[in-house]
Formats: sequence, C-alpha cells, structure tokens
Amino acid sequence: MLQDFKKFVMRGNVIDLAVGIIIGGAFGKIVSSFVNEILMPPIGMLLGKVDFKNLFVSLDGNKYVTLADAQAAGAATINYGSFIGTVIDFVIIAFVIFIMIRTLNRAKERLEKKQEAPAAAPTTKQCPHCFTDINIKATRCPNCTSELK
Repeated sequence: MLQDFKKFVMRGNVIDLAVGIIIGGAFGKIVSSFVNEILMPPIGMLLGKVDFKNLFVSLDGNKYVTLADAQAAGAATINYGSFIGTVIDFVIIAFVIFIMIRTLNRAKERLEKKQEAPAAAPTTKQCPHCFTDINIKATRCPNCTSELK
C-alpha cells in the first residue's frame, strides 16, 4: 500500500496540482493585499471616505463606531464590507485566470495550425499496367517496361 501511495504521489499530475495550489494560495494573498491596501482605500475616498472594513450591521441593535468596537463588545455582526472586498478579490482572480486560459488556448491553436503542414507532393506514381509504385519522373516502368505518359 505504501508503494502504491508513493507511485501516486510521484506522478506528474499530483505534483503539478500541488504546485498549482501553493502558487494559487500565494497569488490569492497578493490579490487580497492589493484589494485591501491599494484598491479599496481610493474607492472609499471616492465614495465619501468610506472604510470598507468598517461596513457592518450589528445584530444586537446597538450602534458601534467601528467593527473592532462591536467585536470587543461581543456583538454579532454581518460584515458586508469585508464581503465586498472578498467579492472584488474573486473578480480579479477570475479575470486573471480567464486571461491566462485565453492566452494559453490561443497559443495552443497557433501551435496546432503550424503543425498542420500541407501534405507533401507525391514522389511516386502507380504504373497503369502492372500497378507497382515507381518514381514520379519515370517514363518507363522498371518492372513491366511499359511506356508511361
């Protein structure tokens, strides 16, 4: 059983998948940082100095100035500002993946078109009398000595 597991893990697809997951996780962190630290502050400024991290609804009915105040008081909250940031993260990641897949598909199509070379011109022909293959430039069949046109 251990040998089967080693064989499974060492296959190229499993290793590629693991590398993809690790890189995807790192890419997700980069995009989250980009959205939270670079993209959302200017959007918040344009929308009237809104801090998306502090957009929440307190479920206990009390009013809190910040999300940290509500959490310190132990209030249950719906953090829709964080949700908006997560949705923007998702849209950016989905768009980047779309662009990557689209680019790979176009490159694959171009490569396939290059590989589809036109058929080579024939180098032999068939003798109409004895049906053997002979050189296309031959004027007489070497097998039956018939004259060819």
